[in-house]
Amino acid sequence: MDEVNGVMPPYAAGAGVGFGFGGNVPRVSKDDWRFHATEFAKGVAELSVEFGKGCRDVVKQSVLRDDSFVVRNLGGPCKSACMKLRFLNEYLPEDRDPMHSWSVISVVFAVVIAVLIVTSESDTTAPLIQKLHIDPPNATRILLPDGRHLAYQEQGVPYERARITLVASHSFLSSRLAGIPGIKASLLQEFGVRLVTYDLPGFGESDPHPGRNLESSAMDMLYLSYAVHITEKFWVVGYSGGSIHTWAALKYIPDRVAGAFIVSPLINPYEPSMNKVEKYRTWEKWTSKRKFMYFLTRKFPAFLPYFYRRSFLSGNLDQIDKWLWMSLGKRDKAMIEEVKYQDFWKRDLGESVRQGNVKPFVEEAILQVSSWGFTISDLSVQKKRQGKGVIFWLKSIYKRPQQELTGFLGPIHIWQGMEDRVVPPSMSDYVQRVLPGAMVHKLLYEGHFTYFYFCDECHRQMLTTVFGNPQGPLPIKLDSAPIENNNSNEETGETKEEEEEEEEEEEEVQVTYSDTTFL
Repeated sequence: MDEVNGVMPPYAAGAGVGFGFGGNVPRVSKDDWRFHATEFAKGVAELSVEFGKGCRDVVKQSVLRDDSFVVRNLGGPCKSACMKLRFLNEYLPEDRDPMHSWSVISVVFAVVIAVLIVTSESDTTAPLIQKLHIDPPNATRILLPDGRHLAYQEQGVPYERARITLVASHSFLSSRLAGIPGIKASLLQEFGVRLVTYDLPGFGESDPHPGRNLESSAMDMLYLSYAVHITEKFWVVGYSGGSIHTWAALKYIPDRVAGAFIVSPLINPYEPSMNKVEKYRTWEKWTSKRKFMYFLTRKFPAFLPYFYRRSFLSGNLDQIDKWLWMSLGKRDKAMIEEVKYQDFWKRDLGESVRQGNVKPFVEEAILQVSSWGFTISDLSVQKKRQGKGVIFWLKSIYKRPQQELTGFLGPIHIWQGMEDRVVPPSMSDYVQRVLPGAMVHKLLYEGHFTYFYFCDECHRQMLTTVFGNPQGPLPIKLDSAPIENNNSNEETGETKEEEEEEEEEEEEVQVTYSDTTFL
């Protein structure tokens, strides 16, 4: 029917070859995947529109009704707000509904504010991230019996003139460079003090220890004392987390230790001998992040490397309170922002993470919250228990047993800041309870850093309290060898014969004196 004079119409010809009018528009077959995708998209769009209409109807019928919960509770405030803002309707065109217009204006206003906030945040210049600088290695090292090397540093007077020798172990994120931060060489010279500090295994330039514990830490301190010519007893110094190694020295090598003074002593927060009040006062001072890290260290230490690599092992320099999740008081915050502290902190931190190994830090954190193998109460001076049984009873009949004392017999001085939030004062209260012989010096208005870091008066006060008035270094021992006479006989005008005669006379005098004395 459509054929005219034997010629097919254009649309019919196009239908046969797959082209539309003019042969330009392609037709898609029903068996092609594009046809099915297009139809599926149309169906989804239609369903979305119908679903939106249904949701709108549900909202109108259930939420926006006069007896609905939303209208009953929010209708009144919204109506009163609209009544107060009616004067703004004068600025709208006459053919606009105020309700719809102001809703659109509110939405647009919120979008503009959000865009301005995002734009302002993107335009602000990001602070430059400081990279951690590590100095070239320059430490003096000794070889330990197990083949490891231990790095140490000396300050103060030389060993032959030292009246007092101090051996200090550093805290968690520190190194041998810390010692007593900011102590002056003139003060050490005045008291005749020799200060020896060393790197814990895996820190600084000391080799790591494959099976480190507190007993091995005490033995490292003992070997170091022999290597640096400490022939007499020495004093041990501990600060914050480094005090656990001080406690270990008092436990395992008490015969080599003359005494100890500790600032902000750290105790295992899970110590079973702590009472409820001491535990509560300890944990309430810490932030939630710090509590979480203690829990993670005790229960799941395998996750610690993730946090350590993202913080102080990342190579970026940041403040210590952010890395260790500490909450500091006002004086401590002002202290860590001073230039002298920042310079010290950068140098000490760079030395601490020199090796870039996360294992020593994980080991140190685990030591702080795990069982030490002893308790603080074991250091208390007490009578040694006698053996039991028939043999000891028979010995006690014929020979009265001598009462022996156990524990650490030397003095223990503790300084505790009452505003300390890193190591709370409750830990020092616990030490004072289980070690009645320890002398605890409570410092009002002092924090964790303010008394131990860069305080000349505080350092002098500590040394005076422990050692008394300064006596200076020991005098130099002079050799009693005779002085040779290099003058010639011509200069003295004496002949060889006269010298020989004088020598004979001296011998005769000596013999006569010795004989007389003997008689």
